[in-house]
Amino acid sequence: MQTGPMRIDAATAPGTSGHPNEDWVSAALPVQGQGGSLLVLDGVTPPRGGGGCVHGVPWFTARLGGALVELCGSRPELTLRAILARSIRRTADAHRQTCDLSHVRTPQATVALARWGAPDGELEYLVLSDSVLLLQSPEGSVEPVLDDRLDRLPREALRSQASADALRNAEGGFFTAAADPAVAERAVAGSVPRERVRALAALTDGAARWVQTFAEGDWTACMKLLRTEGAQGLIDRVRARESAAAAAGSGAPRWKLHDDATAVLAEF
Repeated sequence: MQTGPMRIDAATAPGTSGHPNEDWVSAALPVQGQGGSLLVLDGVTPPRGGGGCVHGVPWFTARLGGALVELCGSRPELTLRAILARSIRRTADAHRQTCDLSHVRTPQATVALARWGAPDGELEYLVLSDSVLLLQSPEGSVEPVLDDRLDRLPREALRSQASADALRNAEGGFFTAAADPAVAERAVAGSVPRERVRALAALTDGAARWVQTFAEGDWTACMKLLRTEGAQGLIDRVRARESAAAAAGSGAPRWKLHDDATAVLAEF
């Protein structure tokens, strides 16, 4: 059980005013020896009029996120991959009678998840698709946990919706949490000694743009920004940089003016 103080800071912002925020964030503090967890989900927006689901992406991310948080706290004997698989199955069961879960754009999300218990135990982590986890050591070095399969695909393969969908949750492509529990085995997962983590952060790709799209700094600088200016400070800087890039007429592959952006920081 966590014995020292913790600081949790989180912020999330929709990409477009008046549109639902499809990101989802949670940080659970240790309770009765069960350990704590930190989670962000980035819902995948379907094309207009598509997706095969009557509920929508925000419903899906709330269901999946709630299941992940509950199982992280109640089932410490399960690995994070097993927890993700059970959470996907539970969420799919909640709407398989009303929705087409075989649709390639059925509601789905990226995942960045961490769980920890006693200070002398392990901190477990899992990342699926392009959300990011950052682990900072007591000495200050920052290790990103990335699933870079999407970034390793040829740019031309992502230029049309049809070609991108052909690579979605497919061999040789990239994977997201949708309706198939087996995708949990595709996640990047591992653990580090809990005592080797001074702070950790989770970012959806909308917040990670500060590093990945605009190259304003590396992951170490990003963690420093989070610790000094907070999660909202990072998002504000991303929004300012997006607006400047749009005014200059520049962008990047898969770039849209604003994306839902979420960041959460936990300091031990």
